[in-house]
Amino acid sequence: MSSDAEEGQPSEDRRKYEFRKVLDELDDFEGSGTQLVTIYIPDDKQISDVVAHVTQEHSEASNIKSKQTRTAVQDALTSIKDRLRYYDTYPPENGIVIFSGAVDSGGGQTEMVTKVLESPPEPIQSFRYHCDSDFLTQPLEDMMTDKGLFGLIVLDRREANVGWLKGKRVEPVKSASSLVPGKQRKGGQSAQRFARLRLEAIDNFYQEVAGMANDLMVDKRHDLEGILVGGPSPTKDEFLDGDYLHHELQDLVLGKFDVAYTDESGLYDLVDAASDVLADQEVVKDKRQMEEFFENLHTGEKATYGFEETRRNLVMGSVERLLLSEDLHHDVITFTCPNGHEEREVVERRHSTPDHECTECGEPAEPGEREDVVEHLIDIAEQRGTETKFISTDFEKGDQLMDAFGGVAGILRYSTGV
Repeated sequence: MSSDAEEGQPSEDRRKYEFRKVLDELDDFEGSGTQLVTIYIPDDKQISDVVAHVTQEHSEASNIKSKQTRTAVQDALTSIKDRLRYYDTYPPENGIVIFSGAVDSGGGQTEMVTKVLESPPEPIQSFRYHCDSDFLTQPLEDMMTDKGLFGLIVLDRREANVGWLKGKRVEPVKSASSLVPGKQRKGGQSAQRFARLRLEAIDNFYQEVAGMANDLMVDKRHDLEGILVGGPSPTKDEFLDGDYLHHELQDLVLGKFDVAYTDESGLYDLVDAASDVLADQEVVKDKRQMEEFFENLHTGEKATYGFEETRRNLVMGSVERLLLSEDLHHDVITFTCPNGHEEREVVERRHSTPDHECTECGEPAEPGEREDVVEHLIDIAEQRGTETKFISTDFEKGDQLMDAFGGVAGILRYSTGV
C-alpha cells in the first residue's frame, strides 16, 4: 500500500487529475466582459494582506462604467473574500489559486462560479491579481506539463533530423539532406581527389547538422536534462568525436545509440533505443506499464480490462496497478431496476443520461448518481491499496488502452477469472 493511501491523502496522480479536470472546465468558461477574477496567492503571503487587496479592488470596481460588469466584478470579489475566511494566517503549502466570476450559461444568462485550487504541483512564485474575460489558467497549465526536456539528434550521411523529447512527447523540429556523394566515383576523377571531396562534403554536412542543433538547443541548454544522438556507426561516432556541436551541448550528450532510420521516425526509434538512459522519464514508464499489461494479457493470467471487469477486480482487492488513459473523459451512471438489480453504464461526459434496461430482468432501470469514471475507480483503488497510473496516448500501446480497452485496465496481484 502506498504511503499516500495509508495517510488518507490523495495520490499525486489523483491531485494532478483533479487539477487537470478543473482547468479544462475553467478554459471553457467565458465572461461577457472583463469580469472574471483570478488570484494567485503564494504560501508566504499573509491572508490578511490578500483580504486587504481584494477589499481595495472591490472599492475601485465601483468606478467601472458598465453596471453589469461592475456588479459582476464586485460579486466575484465578495465571493473570493468569503473563501479567504477559511484560511488562517498563511495559505497551505505551495499556495492557492482562486477563480471567481459570472460566466455565460447560454441564452443571455450568466451564473456565478467560484473555484479554489489548493497546493498546486509547484509553488506559486508571486502574488497575481487578474481580471479579464477569461480566467488566467496558463501558470497552472505550465505546472501540469510533463517534466523533462531532452534534445534529440539522428543522422547518417544522407539526412538528419533534430527535435525534442518533452516529457512524453517527441517533437520533430528540423531536418536536413546531405550532398555527400556515394562511394562510387565518376570516371575521370582520381581516387584521391574523390576521397577528398567526399570527406569535405561529409564535414560540411556534419557542420550543417551541428548548426541546426546549436540553433535549436543552445538557448535551452540550462533547461535540458540531456541530449541523445542516434544513427548508424560510424556516422554518429564521427559526428560526436569531431566536436561539431557547441561545447556546452557536447557536455550534455548522455549517449549515442544505434538507430536504423534517420527520418522523423528515427527520433522515435532513438527514444526507444535510449530507454535505459530515459528510465526515469514518463514516456518510458508508461511504455513499461503497457508492456507488462500486454505480457499478462497474452499469458491470460494477471490482466483485466474494460470498466466493469476492472471494477469488479478492484472491489475484490485483486488489482495491483490500475491503468487509466489520460484521454478518459467519461462519467459512470449507476442504474437500479424495480427488482433491485444494480448496473452501471459509462457515457461520455458531455452526453445526456441514456435510458437503461436491466440485463437480468428486462425491466426499465432508474438512473442514480452520475460520477466521473476516473474518480469512481480511484476511490475504490485507494481503499484497496491499489496503485493508479495514468497512461499517455502519445505512443501506440497507450493509444490502444483508450481505443481497444475503453481507457481502463489493470495488472492483477493474482488470477481471479473475472
